[in-house]
Amino acid sequence: MGKVIVIANQKGGVGKTTTAINLAASLAVAERRTLLLDIDPQANATSGIGITPIEGRTMYEVLVGEVEAKDAIVDGQMESLSVLPSHINLVGAEIELVDMEEREYLLRKALVEIRQRYDFIIVDCPPSLGLLTLNALSAADSVMIPVQCEYFALEGLGQLFNTINMVKKTFNADLDIEGVLLTMFDSRLRLSNQILEEVRKYFGDKVFKTVVTRNIRLSEAPSFGKPIVLYDAVCSGTKNYMQLAREVLKNQNIIVTESEIVHHVEADQ
Repeated sequence: MGKVIVIANQKGGVGKTTTAINLAASLAVAERRTLLLDIDPQANATSGIGITPIEGRTMYEVLVGEVEAKDAIVDGQMESLSVLPSHINLVGAEIELVDMEEREYLLRKALVEIRQRYDFIIVDCPPSLGLLTLNALSAADSVMIPVQCEYFALEGLGQLFNTINMVKKTFNADLDIEGVLLTMFDSRLRLSNQILEEVRKYFGDKVFKTVVTRNIRLSEAPSFGKPIVLYDAVCSGTKNYMQLAREVLKNQNIIVTESEIVHHVEADQ
């Protein structure tokens, strides 16, 4: 059964969608059957990976019970990658879901029939702690928290951890912290290094060894509808997310060598 990893942080601009797209693509390159699930009404993960959603077959219809998840999934640009796209219609879903029975478990129920098809399901959440994010956390095995190396990096993390603990107590006792991922790191800046030290001191071994550095190619890739591994296979952004994928796989006791990854990147291109 596929492991569901939710990428969550209620702060915007922390590299959440970038991480969802590129972690999913990197796992796919490592020949792990991967589903990128976009539950953010902004649908940036959907457009950022080159998918134009078909109205009537998106995450919105899946949550409100009009379409089964398997019928909304589309192929990604890579052999082992699939996408369950979002749509702007999802904006109204939180209001519509309020009166539904077991509204916190709608995503979990939707995934029951498809989880066995995938090794990993990567979920991109909206930058809020509303009902959509609550659905994602209730359906998840673990949550990955991107934290940008900037001044307000730790602001709001207490609220996020309170939400995670509430979900564990009330909806999903098995929810775990996959790890904290430092993003937008610039080694030339004292502030970036200070944030790095502070986060590692505070969260200890829950911080990934991988640090995602600032990289212009990583910023450009979504406008071309491509994950970084297909946009520029040799840039630092690709190396960072491949390293992150290896860490995630290692947590599952799966070891993937760099030579294997290089071979699969060339095949997908």
